[in-house]
Amino acid sequence: MTLKQQPSFPRQYARTQRFTLGAPRAFTVSPDGSRVVFLRSPSGTERSHRLWVLDLEGEVRERLAADPEALLGGAAEELSAQERARRERSREGSGGIVGYAVDREAELAAFALSGRLFTAELRAGTARELPAAGPVIDPRPSPDGRLVAYAAGGALRVTGADGEGDRALAEPEDEHTTYGMAEFIAAEEMGRSRGFWWSPDSDRLLVARVDGAAVRRWWIADPAHPDREPARIGYPAAGSANAEVRLLLVGLDGARTEVVWDRERYPYLARVHWSTAGAPLLLVQTRDQRTVLHLAVDTESGATRTVHVDEDPAWIELLDGVPAWAPDGRLVRIADEGGARVLAVGDRPLTGPQLHVRAVLDIGGSDVLVSASAGEDAAEPEIGEIHVYRVNELGVERVSEGAGVHSAVRSGAVTVLASARPGVVSGTAVQVLREGKPLATIASYAEEPVITARVQLVEGGARRIPCAVLLPSDFQESDGPLPVLLDPYAGPHGQRVVAAHHPHLTSQWLADQGFAVLVADGRGSPGRSPGWEKAIKDDLPVTLDDQIEALHALAGRFPLDLGRVGIRGWSYGGYLAALAVLRRPDVFHAAVAGAPVTDWRLYDTHYTERYLGSPEEQPEVYAANSLVTEDGLTDPAEPVRPLMIVHGMADDNVVVAHSLRLSSALLAAGRPHELLPLTGVTHMTPQEQVAENHLLLQVEFLKRSLGVA
Repeated sequence: MTLKQQPSFPRQYARTQRFTLGAPRAFTVSPDGSRVVFLRSPSGTERSHRLWVLDLEGEVRERLAADPEALLGGAAEELSAQERARRERSREGSGGIVGYAVDREAELAAFALSGRLFTAELRAGTARELPAAGPVIDPRPSPDGRLVAYAAGGALRVTGADGEGDRALAEPEDEHTTYGMAEFIAAEEMGRSRGFWWSPDSDRLLVARVDGAAVRRWWIADPAHPDREPARIGYPAAGSANAEVRLLLVGLDGARTEVVWDRERYPYLARVHWSTAGAPLLLVQTRDQRTVLHLAVDTESGATRTVHVDEDPAWIELLDGVPAWAPDGRLVRIADEGGARVLAVGDRPLTGPQLHVRAVLDIGGSDVLVSASAGEDAAEPEIGEIHVYRVNELGVERVSEGAGVHSAVRSGAVTVLASARPGVVSGTAVQVLREGKPLATIASYAEEPVITARVQLVEGGARRIPCAVLLPSDFQESDGPLPVLLDPYAGPHGQRVVAAHHPHLTSQWLADQGFAVLVADGRGSPGRSPGWEKAIKDDLPVTLDDQIEALHALAGRFPLDLGRVGIRGWSYGGYLAALAVLRRPDVFHAAVAGAPVTDWRLYDTHYTERYLGSPEEQPEVYAANSLVTEDGLTDPAEPVRPLMIVHGMADDNVVVAHSLRLSSALLAAGRPHELLPLTGVTHMTPQEQVAENHLLLQVEFLKRSLGVA
């Protein structure tokens, strides 16, 4: 008999997909409060998610509603190119049932497996396949549960929930056109993954028509397999043409009425909301994202009227859950007003600068449930905390309790509250509440990490920059100052300093290799104030300034050796790491830049133009923010610092051309560096061996470069 060998942390982290496998997710509460629907894989290492129901009436119990293995007869899952692209946009690395949609009463669920259409009757607990044209994308039942609409082959189709009457409602005119699917930048940058929306009466749909003919074509090759044809993708790089997006009202007989707005002035369709509380509601943006219109749609003519206009000299942030109608017909939105991000219902803001509202979670008859963090005017700092609040005309009430990162799903009297807390090694706990009182818990099968994150959350510098500091688990004061490793993301939409355990595990593992690890969320990071986020307009390098400020401010409080400072990061963090050694070699002595954006002209329109404007109108801004210009590469007075560049060759988000162009510019400037290509790897690195060895190689490089024994 042999003892089971404990996996290394990097291998466990990859195998468990960051400890998300086995954890319940994607909750839906039935309107009658009788059940909660959710997804969960059977263990902490099994990728295939199953559909579950938690019954709340009578004996509280869990039951399986759909098992992918049984439905597929044990066959391996096969994904279409479109489904793989959808999962890449949502950073979805698991398998099985990764998403589902339900009818109004949460009686019927629809989902896709291997491009095939399935439904599950949630009361009866039975699931079956429906005949459908495939590969099926994003199936959604009608509110009355009689029909299921789905996208397939560029068409929007509908079939009966009994499996009869499958037909196309809108078919593509050519290879560039799709119906019912989100375009690349909507899914990647706007947070809109859907392309069709049912009417509350189940008699028609709003359908996005996407024409990508004008979008520039790029090729993603696999150099490790020269016999394979490169993938051809449409990529709207900064300054180039976007896909043309129209919106149609489509009847069940195929009749169409186009929804009309000034698409020339407002080309971005950012949000669509259709509920019983009012007419269909659209949020459309100008290309510079400084103006948005809230539009109500006349469902007979397709004409629109302006309900509200928001303008901002920097940009308007897109947030989840808004815009929407309250049951009494007032507009619910999140707005940047008076230096704060507030919840507004009708013409009245219901929150102030004490809260920074992040999303609307549910709109009830008497209140709105929101996710929020402490604003800049909060009485006490709550570093990295995110809470759930009930907001109404009378005031604000916190629903979640204790330090942590909390989120919620609610319908009627039942709330599903998910809480991740610092120091809790078991991960996120999920509790079901009725009228605010605990009713049940939803079990997690996620593995516990083989290490424990010992994170200290502090503020650093005059700007009170939120920071997380991690020292080796066995550190003693007598050990003296430690080489420092900054481990940031520190860019838009990427908060890393959070009051939870699992997000700091990789940083703790790095600390255990002999470093003092510092994670800092400076200007540009979310969760503090609109001004904090928008301080990076036209000037992304201010995010590096804040890393330096936090480093120097904390050097007097923690054992940091400022003579040995390294930095690592991925994506925006990779850009920041390369920027650090190129622009500030006086502070940073080595860097690992993973999938860095090096030339912002190669990144997509919606993200890049939000922060840097148009490359045609502001070429000097692009030059000042990019890494492949002459600035910072050829100055002989500056010391040359070791730089490792890592990039996935199959990345269709930050394409490998970014790293290749940086490597070429460095070579031309006579600057030594290391380049590590990851064949077959996208912007994610889900493979166990790649993820583990990638971390080990980074540590070896940093130790060698910083002179760490």
